[in-house]
Amino acid sequence: MMLLLIVSVIVLLIVLNVPVAYAMLAGVAIYFIVNPSFMNETLTQRVVSGVESFPLLGIVFFITAGVLMNYTGITKRMLVFAKLVTGHLTGGLAKVNVLLSVLMGGLSGSNVADAAMQSKIVVPEMVKKGYAPGFSAALTATSSLITPILPPGIALILYGYVGNVSIGDLFIAGIIPGFLLAAILLVYVHFAAKKRGFEQEMNPFPSFKQVAIASKDALLALLLPILIIGGIRLGMFGPTEAGAVAVLYALVIGLFIYREMTFKDLVSAAKESVQIIATVMIIIAAGTAFGWMLTLEQVPQQLASAMTTSVEQPLAFLVLLLVFLLIVGMFIEGNVMLIILTPIFMPMLETYGIDPVHFGIFFILCLSIGTITPPIGTIMFTTASITKVKIETFIKEVIPFWLLLIGLTLIIIFIPALSLWLPSVLS
Repeated sequence: MMLLLIVSVIVLLIVLNVPVAYAMLAGVAIYFIVNPSFMNETLTQRVVSGVESFPLLGIVFFITAGVLMNYTGITKRMLVFAKLVTGHLTGGLAKVNVLLSVLMGGLSGSNVADAAMQSKIVVPEMVKKGYAPGFSAALTATSSLITPILPPGIALILYGYVGNVSIGDLFIAGIIPGFLLAAILLVYVHFAAKKRGFEQEMNPFPSFKQVAIASKDALLALLLPILIIGGIRLGMFGPTEAGAVAVLYALVIGLFIYREMTFKDLVSAAKESVQIIATVMIIIAAGTAFGWMLTLEQVPQQLASAMTTSVEQPLAFLVLLLVFLLIVGMFIEGNVMLIILTPIFMPMLETYGIDPVHFGIFFILCLSIGTITPPIGTIMFTTASITKVKIETFIKEVIPFWLLLIGLTLIIIFIPALSLWLPSVLS
């Protein structure tokens, strides 16, 4: 009865447009207030303990590194390189959009940062070339979902931290699914551009000299994902230290090699990083406290027992979970669900014999779909607000992308090797 009351309060606050993190904190506060067995300091201790962890520093570092990319000239050079590679093809700018998400995904780790950056830089160019604003915004939102799957995705770090799963293995496991999603989007936008008459005048085929110059400019940025993954696999540093390396790398490139970052830019990047990090950490803190409350109420154990009793096959369990996550993802922010649900699902994985690394990629894909789904979708609101596209227009244009994402998730479910083969080879 108490749990039902708390959930009702949280839902009501969300409906009243209270941020999800604060709504959860309010619900947990009620639980502690009405329960006399807890001291007044217990809630504060639970909230603080949620962010008092060394692995979470990786999130801080990679968010900072991603923001620095936009101030050091790295993003601009990535855009030039992507335009040269795909600009002469049918739907060239749409393909630039996808390719840039792949390149930036290996650098920033933040889908929100990627979506915001492309909404400001790429979408206006697409609209000038004749693309529908709604299509451009929907594609930008969807292509940004490549970011949390590719290393060093923030979601991978968060899932590994909460679920006690190797973050290094998760980084490797996300490579093939991330590139597969990019390939599917490239094929789709090719035919969509042809069918809808987008960008009929293509750029001329680039010369070898142009490609060589663009590759040289982008090479230092392209080396960063290789440096991160290689350093982790060789044991030179862990995922958290890799984030610090990424920040240092971005600063060295911006200050001493490209020489485009000024002191004013550095201050602006620091402020932007702090704002994003604070938002993420508040969500983690609130989600941790809420998850602790659910554990005390035996919710994970009861759900695991009910699920394993009614569903016997691992594949059926994952398909059922896909439907559940798609529904819940419409109302709860992805990082919040990641923190709350991971401890609930981990005991079930042991029962069904599902590899936690494979499950992590599947889980993050499911949560990513929720970020472009109304009414809560964070990426949906980010791209729509920056591009000035109406939400109803965005929803109409994003439907084909939903179907593609669900199809990819089903492929990941039925072919675990897509996420497990590379870690097994490189381990």
